[in-house]
This record gives sequence, structure tokens and C-alpha cells, in this order.
Amino acid sequence: MSARPGGEILVITSQVVRGAVGGRPSVFALERLGFPVWFLPTVLLPWQPEQGIGHREVPADASFAALAANIAGADTLANVGAVISGYLGSPGQADEVARLVGAVRKANPDVLYLCDPVIGDQSGLYVPETTAAAIRDRLLPLADVATPNLFELEWMTGGRLESETQAIAAARALGPARVLVTSSPALRRNSVANLLVTARGAIAAEHGLVPDAPKGTGDLIAALLTANLLAGLDDETALKRAAASVFELVARSVKHGARDLLIAAEQAALVNPMALVSCRRVLDAPLRA
Repeated sequence: MSARPGGEILVITSQVVRGAVGGRPSVFALERLGFPVWFLPTVLLPWQPEQGIGHREVPADASFAALAANIAGADTLANVGAVISGYLGSPGQADEVARLVGAVRKANPDVLYLCDPVIGDQSGLYVPETTAAAIRDRLLPLADVATPNLFELEWMTGGRLESETQAIAAARALGPARVLVTSSPALRRNSVANLLVTARGAIAAEHGLVPDAPKGTGDLIAALLTANLLAGLDDETALKRAAASVFELVARSVKHGARDLLIAAEQAALVNPMALVSCRRVLDAPLRA
């Protein structure tokens, strides 16, 4: 897999000095697959918050806006074939990301925009509600693809989701043409499902549950799905390859006792994943009222 003209990728998300969350796994994976990456950090942290207290540096909205404006005015902007937005450091950043997505679309109408609404997990929101609402209200309506986890989908659609059928309905209500629900309810016990929902149906990629998985899997699968779609793979193949890579990296990292994804040491999983992931089509036609 390699980039083609219009195959550069703009990543807008958090940056940590140490670890494998936010932009760290995303940029590494995309570049390992041959895609040139533009990276606009939204916040700078020494490490992920679960690993200890650390300083949090969020650029002032005016500074972030200036950086985004510089990028929007780049003479090579048409080379960007995909935009990925993830964690935001402030609600004001959502407007600038939206303007930047609009500028890229003007330069390259075929650009793919993936919004990863990084706002929380089972323990609740880990961004202010104003930031979560800004992502939901400003960025999701622009997205071609969204990759919420189950909690994020519940928060954005306002209901408890306890079944695959409910998750599919909520994903369709979210808006984007493709919605990948990570940590979706699985049919098999001790399994994890990644559920890709479109207007025509849904595909579930299931694999075994790995206890105590490192953080960063959501960032990684969003990047890999983007790379696979940009490379021209069909939905099922793009989903299966992305899920297999993440599963293999998680399993190998846990086996080595690592608290972070060993994305550099186990990078072969990005290019040629060997992990077994089962795919099944859930629906072959749109839901009817």
C-alpha cells in the first residue's frame, strides 16, 4: 500500500511526548504505509493522563487559528486526499478544523474527511461538555466517516445502546455516510466488535478480547481505516485489515507486558496483519420504518 497523487493525509489531534496515543500512532502508521502526513497538534502532553499528572499545553485559539489558516493557504493543499480530526484541546478549535476541512475540499473535492470524536469512554467524558458538543455539532455534519466508540455514540445520540441493532440505528442517526462503532456489542462472548455502518448495511469485524489493552487503539484504527479507504479498498476489506492490525498490535504489546502500544517494534502488523478477525454482514439493506 502506498500513496498516490492526492494521497497525503492531514492529521489534527493531540500530541504526546512519550507513548502511543493521539497523533503518535496515527502518524507512524500512516507513514509506515507510505502516506505523507501533515500533522497539526491540538494539545501537547508529556504522556497520556492515565500514566500520571503532567502539564497540558493548549494553544490559544488565535494561535491555533493562525496555524490552521497557514495550512489552508498552502500551495500544495490539493495533495491532501484525507483529513483525520481527533482530540480537540478547546471548543474553539472545532470552528478552525471545520474551516480547514472546507479549504481542503475546495482544493480537492474528492478529499475524505474522517472525524474521530475523541470525547470519552465508559468512565464518562474526558473533555469539557462544550468541547464534546462542538465536535458533535460542528464537525460530525461535515464528516464522510466517523469512528466513535460505543460510549461516544451513546453520548452524541442520547440513548443507551445495548444491542447491535440499537448501535446500527444510532450510527445511522449520527449523520456521516460511514460510521465505525468501536467496542460495539459483540455476538460472541469475550469478544470485541468493530461495527461499520452505512446506509445500505453493516459489517461487523469481531476478534477476541484482550484484557488490559493499552490506550490508543481508537486513534490507530481511525488512521488505518482512512489509509485503507484512501488506497481504494472496499469497506469490508478496509475494516478487516484495520481491525486485524489493531488486534495484533494489542495482543503483542500485552504479551510483552507493555503499557503502550509497541507500534514501532511490532510495525509488521501494520503492513501485513496475521491476526484472525471474523467479518460478517449484519444487514444487506437499509432499515425500514
